[in-house]
Amino acid sequence: MGELTAGRAHDAVLRHIEDSLRSGAIKLGDRLPGERSLAEQFGISRASVRNAIRSLEVMGVVRAATGSGPHSGTIVVSDPSSALGVALRMHVASHQLPLKDVVEARIMTETWALEHAAAAPWTLEQLDDARRLLEAMDDETMPSQIFTLLDAQFHVALSTLAGNVVVSTMMESMREAIRDYINDAVTRRGTWEEMVHVLREHHHGIFEAVEARDGAKAALLVREHIEWFYGQAT
Repeated sequence: MGELTAGRAHDAVLRHIEDSLRSGAIKLGDRLPGERSLAEQFGISRASVRNAIRSLEVMGVVRAATGSGPHSGTIVVSDPSSALGVALRMHVASHQLPLKDVVEARIMTETWALEHAAAAPWTLEQLDDARRLLEAMDDETMPSQIFTLLDAQFHVALSTLAGNVVVSTMMESMREAIRDYINDAVTRRGTWEEMVHVLREHHHGIFEAVEARDGAKAALLVREHIEWFYGQAT
């Protein structure tokens, strides 16, 4: 059995945090075991652990503190059970959803969400959740599996700005299905270096429209973005 992919390594570490919080083995504010220990525990490389921790840090689950002493290391700062953990359990069913249906649902959900986000009372802190993901994806050294993980979460974060709990839950439940078809397209076509530049350009345009509270433009751009990638995936 080979090493877990970068995305699956992330899932394994996330499940470990969730299960440990539930059992009381760790509490918010506790440090995770070191890279070597996690690598041995999950049978993955330290580089994969590092990538998994980096993605969890961007998503706000952990914070990596440098230096030495009791406050150094990777610290758990958020309980993923309330959102990400629930969504992960729902994703088991998502894997068999027809791609066309996922794409149509995304277009309906995301265009509505971004159009309504223009008038919603979101805060700059909420927008910063999406901004951090956007900036992280600008890292040209990021593996495609981690990029696609953050890509799917970026769309969830923007949709959340509409302030509709049901819409946010629907986006969370589709997150893994979205990531899977992006990864499948990248693997099958082998054109990641060409695709990632377009994805970054699209993401920045969508984010800027949302930040400017231009709902019509944001909805149009996200529709074009989803339809463009669907064309790449089929």
